[in-house]
Amino acid sequence: MGEQTATPLSALIAEKSIRLSQSATDKFDAIKQVGAALLDTGAIEASYIDAMIEREKSVSTFVGEGVAIPHGTLAGKDSVKKDALVVLGFPDGIDWDGNEVRVCVGIAARGNGHIALLSQLATVLLDPDRAAALRAATTAAEVYELLEPDEEEV
Repeated sequence: MGEQTATPLSALIAEKSIRLSQSATDKFDAIKQVGAALLDTGAIEASYIDAMIEREKSVSTFVGEGVAIPHGTLAGKDSVKKDALVVLGFPDGIDWDGNEVRVCVGIAARGNGHIALLSQLATVLLDPDRAAALRAATTAAEVYELLEPDEEEV
């Protein structure tokens, strides 16, 4: 169909956007930290963090396998400057509506870009082995490697 190849997830993550030894008091504290990491990359305006919190209040971004994918509401898209991902690890876990979350992957995307990013992330995160490896990752290099598409996914 001549559609352009999706940007690899790893290409949207700055090394400083991988923070694997965070701790949070609750899911909203974690979301604020995810938002701060996106803000640090210049991907968003601060108002996007509020949109991420609004999204979480209406729909949980917990996706299973110890992972949550905080992202903003549609209304928050106007405060996205460029597509970006951040990966924050919470080794002690966070109670996310009765589920334990150890990894938050924050998404900022313009247009409908977040849908493509979510589907790409799902292929990684719904693989229990890859999700377990992501939860256990201690270096940025490990995170990059896990987010590279497998040959058969390309």
